[in-house]
Amino acid sequence: MSVNHDRGKMLAPDELLTTTRAVRMRLDLSRPVDLSTVEECLRIALQAPSRANVQPWRWIVVTDPRQRAAVGSWYTRAWRERFDAHTERYPAATIRSARYLAHHIADVPVLMIPCLELEALELPTGNQAGLWGSLLPAVWSYMLAARARGLGTAWTTVHLAYEREVAAVLDLPDHVRQAALIPTAHAIGTAFRPARRRPLEAVLHLDRWSRSEDGWTEKEESD
Repeated sequence: MSVNHDRGKMLAPDELLTTTRAVRMRLDLSRPVDLSTVEECLRIALQAPSRANVQPWRWIVVTDPRQRAAVGSWYTRAWRERFDAHTERYPAATIRSARYLAHHIADVPVLMIPCLELEALELPTGNQAGLWGSLLPAVWSYMLAARARGLGTAWTTVHLAYEREVAAVLDLPDHVRQAALIPTAHAIGTAFRPARRRPLEAVLHLDRWSRSEDGWTEKEESD
């Protein structure tokens, strides 16, 4: 069982896995997050697998208001350029939630940026599954650990349109690449439910690839 520290509620593993949602509008922007809690979540994340156990992950935890503002300005700019002119492509509830985060990203008490330390200055060509697969499971572990402690998170990569500019803010060396940005704050409320997903039958392939139309359509959801 995992303990939701905010309410003392015990979360069963299946509930933790199915109710860890992207939290944007329900991030508490007025309540500070204890850095020791973030470090606790990251220690759990370090137990995730990595290719050949090389553990190439690096974690940038941004709490200084000026640093958050600098990172946030690039995030907001990237969001406006990418989404403001194309809102019709996405569900209205998703746009409303994402726009709120874009406008308030600098106010989130913790911005956690997971990174890969590369052996070369450039990303390799070809399939990079093994490379990023050595980091992304650990990021998800961090988000699960945060959920178990009453914190809300969201997985976003919007700022990567200005990865080099953000790297300059964070003083990252050239051989370190960013994977995502995980805003982290206390969640307002704990009533998160499983999201509506495609049925397993629509995405499962046994032995051979086959596809059938299942009539599934996306339903708008918001946090």
